[in-house]
Amino acid sequence: MSGNEWLILALIGGFLTLMMIGVPVAISLAVSGFTVGFIGFGPMLFSLLPARLYGVVTNYTMLAIPLFVFMGVMLEKSRVAEDMLETIGRLMGPVNGGMGIAIVIVGVLMGASTGIVGATVVTVAMLTLPTLMRRGYAPSIASGTICASGTLGQIIPPSLVLILLAEIVGESVGTLFAAAFLPGLVLALVYVVFLLILGRWRPSWVPAIPAGERATSGGLGGDLLRTVLPPLLLMMAVLGSIIAGIAAPTEAASMGALGSALIALAARRMNATLLRETLHGTLTITAMVFFILLCAQPFALAFRGLGGDNLVHELFALLPGGEIGAVLFLMLLLFVLGFFLEWIEISYIALPMFLPVFHGYGTDMVWLATLVAMNLQMSFLTPPFGWALFFLKGVAPPGITTRHIYLGALPFVLLQMLAVMILFFVPEVATWLPKAIGW
Repeated sequence: MSGNEWLILALIGGFLTLMMIGVPVAISLAVSGFTVGFIGFGPMLFSLLPARLYGVVTNYTMLAIPLFVFMGVMLEKSRVAEDMLETIGRLMGPVNGGMGIAIVIVGVLMGASTGIVGATVVTVAMLTLPTLMRRGYAPSIASGTICASGTLGQIIPPSLVLILLAEIVGESVGTLFAAAFLPGLVLALVYVVFLLILGRWRPSWVPAIPAGERATSGGLGGDLLRTVLPPLLLMMAVLGSIIAGIAAPTEAASMGALGSALIALAARRMNATLLRETLHGTLTITAMVFFILLCAQPFALAFRGLGGDNLVHELFALLPGGEIGAVLFLMLLLFVLGFFLEWIEISYIALPMFLPVFHGYGTDMVWLATLVAMNLQMSFLTPPFGWALFFLKGVAPPGITTRHIYLGALPFVLLQMLAVMILFFVPEVATWLPKAIGW
């Protein structure tokens, strides 16, 4: 092995070592990148880096991130999710598993409105978990349904994952939004079918809402118009304007942010406290995302400058199966990394290493990016470090143990694997809509 190849291994090993001893991921990226980059390039590293950092902070598409985050935080803080969940729960009440299905539907709507996993999981858990326990739901099924539904925002656009993946793979954000729309709905449908089957097979695990309780809550039609229609129209306006080519993602995000504020105003919940909490939440989440992006730049610069792309090419050449073998290896690697790393680190560390290989094969980048997004979504559910599991444990009532949460997540991880397999064997699920609209 050459000296540069040893440096590349030291770069990756140093990053993993720093992470294992508890150093934050962003700092681990920057320290390992600066150290190995300085050894490999010398002072020239500091001449190359400013242009990369400037490119991140001045990227117009990235402006969509704080705007979409603002939209999501505003809808979460103004309790729009709470109203939607109550209304849809009553609508699905007569069905065994109906409350679980309502949670999935709200997960779709919140995912399309917010894309913030933590906010969705915490909000839905606080609102529904005590009620589900009181109605006799199995603790593991209730926990798994909430965690899985909360992660739908990672694949259903507008999603921060898709925005960053678009930047990495070189496709437009609108194209990836269109590509991920149907796979996201397929995944939600897989969840619903699972809950319906469970309702037939084990009705005692997912009982229906008692008829007496449903009879005491009237006015369902008016509540649907008041609580479900506004966020649904907001979702259609934001996604529709991007997919139809009427607005760029950043422009649509600004309209989404305005629309979320108008929904809060119409619900008579807009006040100085809500606005201050929304702005604080937006600042915190956006700062975290951009800090990791900036710290990933010295790592990526060192890796590519030292010839990491060539090393990856040589490794992939050893794999059997050509392009299909390479895709399967990438999916397996991302799945394993998801046990230990967050999606944003995986996106900016692992994926750029392998992209030149797939460019060489002529792989459809839209299909590959959608596969990666669905795979990364599993990282939120896979024990021991799935963030959705941590979010739920933080707000779960005393009767819900870590064992319940982990066991409840496992069937939904298998369902996500099934959805990834569907997308792998039927690429048209992702590619049909972008082609249909001429993208």
